[in-house]
Amino acid sequence: MQTSNKKIFDNLVSRTKIYLVIILLLLFLICWERKEFIIPSILLYSLIIGYTYFANNKRKSEISETLQDLTLTVDSAAKTSLINSPFPLIILETDGNVVWKSVKFASEFEDVDINTFINDLIFELKEEIKNKQDSNDKSILKNIQVNKREYRLVGKFVKSNKKNKNENENEYMAVLYFIDETENLKLQNEYNNSKSCVGIIMIDNYEENMQMLESEEKAQYMAEIDKNIYEWTNEYNGVLIKSERDTYVYIFEQKYLEKIKEDKFSILDKIKELDSKQKVQFTLSIAISNEGNSDKEKYKSAQTAMDIVLGRGGDQAVIRKHDIYKFFGGRAQEIEKRTKVKARVVAHALENMIKESSKVMIMGHANPDIDAMGSSVGIYRLAKALDKNAYIITSNTPTLESFRESLLEEPEYEDVLISKEVAEENIDDDTLLIIVDTHKTTYVESPEVLNKANKIVIIDHHRRSADFIENATLTFQEVYASSAAELVTELLQYAEVNVELKKVEAESLYAGIMMDTKSFTFKTGVRTFEAAAYLRKCGVDIIRVKKWFQSDLESFNKIAEIVKKAELVNDTIAIAICDETKTKDVNLLCAKAADELLTISNVTTSFVLGDTGERICISGRSIGDINVQVILEKLGGGGHITLAGAQVEGMTMEEVRQELITRINEYFAEIEN
Repeated sequence: MQTSNKKIFDNLVSRTKIYLVIILLLLFLICWERKEFIIPSILLYSLIIGYTYFANNKRKSEISETLQDLTLTVDSAAKTSLINSPFPLIILETDGNVVWKSVKFASEFEDVDINTFINDLIFELKEEIKNKQDSNDKSILKNIQVNKREYRLVGKFVKSNKKNKNENENEYMAVLYFIDETENLKLQNEYNNSKSCVGIIMIDNYEENMQMLESEEKAQYMAEIDKNIYEWTNEYNGVLIKSERDTYVYIFEQKYLEKIKEDKFSILDKIKELDSKQKVQFTLSIAISNEGNSDKEKYKSAQTAMDIVLGRGGDQAVIRKHDIYKFFGGRAQEIEKRTKVKARVVAHALENMIKESSKVMIMGHANPDIDAMGSSVGIYRLAKALDKNAYIITSNTPTLESFRESLLEEPEYEDVLISKEVAEENIDDDTLLIIVDTHKTTYVESPEVLNKANKIVIIDHHRRSADFIENATLTFQEVYASSAAELVTELLQYAEVNVELKKVEAESLYAGIMMDTKSFTFKTGVRTFEAAAYLRKCGVDIIRVKKWFQSDLESFNKIAEIVKKAELVNDTIAIAICDETKTKDVNLLCAKAADELLTISNVTTSFVLGDTGERICISGRSIGDINVQVILEKLGGGGHITLAGAQVEGMTMEEVRQELITRINEYFAEIEN
């Protein structure tokens, strides 16, 4: 009865209830005056209420019938659209049950093992649903391959009433459309492959090599070089233009880029194999880029890549793609440049920049060695000769304690050596920052100071890596040089101002050259000995320099223990592990042990691994037969052909060792191919 009354009340809750109340009031007033109208009024009001109830129900029924007809029409249209969908469509549950599939789905995938296909599809869907089940986004969008055709899978998922038997969790139902993207992707690939790549080919040391050839030989060798380059470029249907005597511009379609990678730039070896009676070896530097919307932008990108190739010593190629550099070649020794014109030009430019600055700050790489410190001291003396305040940013390093004590014997250096925190507080827009012995943004003593500097100079002898400082105003990077100290010594010699080195300053530069050349054994040229001779004239005490390199008995025994445990790989490559962990001198022990291993007969290359606590460090050394830089670059490191290093994070010592062996094997596999 209560439900019935509620229904009657709900039916009466409408606009007409106002009229009913008014009629009731009027009848009440009439009955108040005339008692005889009470019974007729009750009958009349009952009839009015009955009619109102009947009319409302009839109207509701008419609306319901209209909505039902409309719903049936829409459902019929929707069902027709689903059944005749131009795309394959399937409705399935994550428990493997196929609720429904369209005729198009059945015909398009009739050659497919449907059970395996559905199982694989459900497995992928479960992963996507798992990631999105707590999100408002219930859509499904992914690319799949079926029968060598590419499909874009589009759909939505909802919870099903079923429960997972094992986990007692809700199953899901998904409605999926398969949109065939094969032709679109094919057109996209054809479009991408038709895009142009721009390359620059440059003959290394062209001028110097030509000076060493007889007149009749020059034309002969240039014709031979041109022939080889044109034949190589013709293999990839490119256009080659000789823009200068030693430079070519090469344009080709992107579809040939992978073939060039597979070829591994065989042209590099062909040019090196050209025989010369004067024993002049021609080499090439090649830079290719596909970055940019126009050929002009791609050419500029290739120029940037070429700067890196030349900064790495030439005789190699690089492909720049999506800001990633892939290097090929680079196994030849750097050739010393005989001309000193660049050193004179840089010295003059550096002097002007120092004069135009309010003060000078100098820093090397993190965990500085004697080459970085000696170079910093040399630049400091140049700045003081130009009457400028200069400071050296450095940190306390155990390997430099003996040198630091000798340097602080000069009273002025007590205020010159500053921490990176002090430097960061005092650097301003008019400060000149000079970086020595590194060019990598992540390897400087203080990245924070680097980010604040507006005027930057780089003096370095390492092969350029992709992580180089791009906003340097002046760069003096010569990979032929033995050390940064050698480059700084040349700058001091050619400076217009008279630079008088103090004894300890000359000794620090001499020590830098001596360390990086392993006592003038590796990577020494005529200019190396000329720089050393100049420093010797400044009063270098070789005995004191030797003492800076001396190890105590405990360290010597540790190095001997590392050497003792070394193992040979590929017959001539020694790999050893430093057992010392999380101590400050792990890097030094690894470096000294790697040097010591090269004194053993039949060992041409050495790698020593050590645990610094935060990462695994690797010191690599070679007598020149194997390029340790190419090997360690693949582990995130860098350096030179004969001396390189790397620091690896997130791996154990054994994992790094196995990865190193893998990279060594890759290196030899590339040479053989």
